[in-house]
Amino acid sequence: MEGPIILETQFAFYHFLVVISIPANAVTIMILSRGKCGISPGVCLYLISMATADVMVVFFPIILTKLGSNYFPFTFLFYTAVCRTVRVLGYAAIDCSVWFTIAFTIDRYVAICCHNLKARYCTQKTAVAVITTVSLVNVLRNVPFYFKFQPYGTFYGVPWGCVTRLEFFTFPGWVAFFWLHHLLNPLIPYLLILLLNALTVRHIVLANRARQGLRAPSKGEQREDAEVANRRRSIMLLFVVSGSFIFLWMTKIVIFLVMEIFNRHVYPSYNHPVIIADRTGTMLFYLSSCTNTAVYALTQSKVREQLKSAVKYPFTLICEQVFSLK
Repeated sequence: MEGPIILETQFAFYHFLVVISIPANAVTIMILSRGKCGISPGVCLYLISMATADVMVVFFPIILTKLGSNYFPFTFLFYTAVCRTVRVLGYAAIDCSVWFTIAFTIDRYVAICCHNLKARYCTQKTAVAVITTVSLVNVLRNVPFYFKFQPYGTFYGVPWGCVTRLEFFTFPGWVAFFWLHHLLNPLIPYLLILLLNALTVRHIVLANRARQGLRAPSKGEQREDAEVANRRRSIMLLFVVSGSFIFLWMTKIVIFLVMEIFNRHVYPSYNHPVIIADRTGTMLFYLSSCTNTAVYALTQSKVREQLKSAVKYPFTLICEQVFSLK
């Protein structure tokens, strides 16, 4: 009985994610696009690209693949060519979401720790170039997944459905591609975020100690260091975004390593603890697609102000129309 319960829980979770993630990220994109949040244009572009990728993560792998197969079993979505393309775009969306987070982390690391490079790198032009490059590379490197799948069969002479080829798990070229794919997402990004955050924390601690030594107040005098306060606000967003990524991907990474170390990818039932943990890890990393709005609202006061204005706007508009009729 536990297997169906796990599947039903996962199915219900996907519905929840669609209802929450798409509106939340749409509001985030709208607010950030207005440019009134006190965030630099380059950082705004990174945050908008992350929110857009999160919408794509919900749209391709969840709506079109996981939910579409249940609600629309006999539509064009099940043509093998369409099914393969949707799978490729789903993989690319997940990779873009992860690597946009890396790009944002690198930008903040340079801004905080590399003052000589900051003026040249932390610009809107660089952000556009990085986001464009990351998008193209992630789409192209996932194209081989198109050939991972073969049809279930034919329906009125048309190739129908997608099923993983058996040689994907045995052919050396596919095995090498599989490992390269998982190294690029999520193993290397995970390690990069941990490393960059550790270096950023170390730099901030040393810089604050040095600054406090230079600005030691006299007896009975207390001075607020504006530079330290600004630095604290600028790193808060970085750490919350990175921390969210680290926490929500941790289960999936651990289970992937367990499966590879013991060379076991197939288990007898959904009741097996590894399968339960793997399904849980999948739900957690999909959950990362709807956490960014909460992260921005909790860490940035101007974003909270814009969010409140967006919520109040429809009611304000209705009140204005009512009073104008009077």
